[in-house]
Amino acid sequence: MTPSDANIMVRPFEPADQPAARTLILEGLGEHFGAIDETLNPDLGDIAASYASALFLVACDGDVIAGTGALTPQADGVAIISRMSTAAAHRRKGVARAVLTRLVEHARERGCSRVVLGTNAGWEDAIAFYLAFGFSEMRRTPTGVLFELVL
Repeated sequence: MTPSDANIMVRPFEPADQPAARTLILEGLGEHFGAIDETLNPDLGDIAASYASALFLVACDGDVIAGTGALTPQADGVAIISRMSTAAAHRRKGVARAVLTRLVEHARERGCSRVVLGTNAGWEDAIAFYLAFGFSEMRRTPTGVLFELVL
């Protein structure tokens, strides 16, 4: 476990986290899109199985899961970050930074040369966060933004 903030602990996902992590991610998507299409999120049905070859982290505030994020290393030395999500009540409190920091540390430990991630083009807070963290914008489309961090 890595302490990130006075009350936040970042740790690997455990099967008992499944309901809370799934709910947190889907609620965040629902906030942004106004509805949740479960067919677009099959990986959340069994997070442990879906991310068996990845590192899936949860950020906990006591017993409450406040954030999530996953890192999936690829054979080419690139690692993909996905499922970055922070509960509404925990935003702007360092939760996402704590998760992202640990994911990037893990990528470095694995010998990855760069990390990539994407977000929706309209999610200005997320875009600003990734840029402030040190990511560079690689590509922008009307619907999404792809970022990279060279390690």
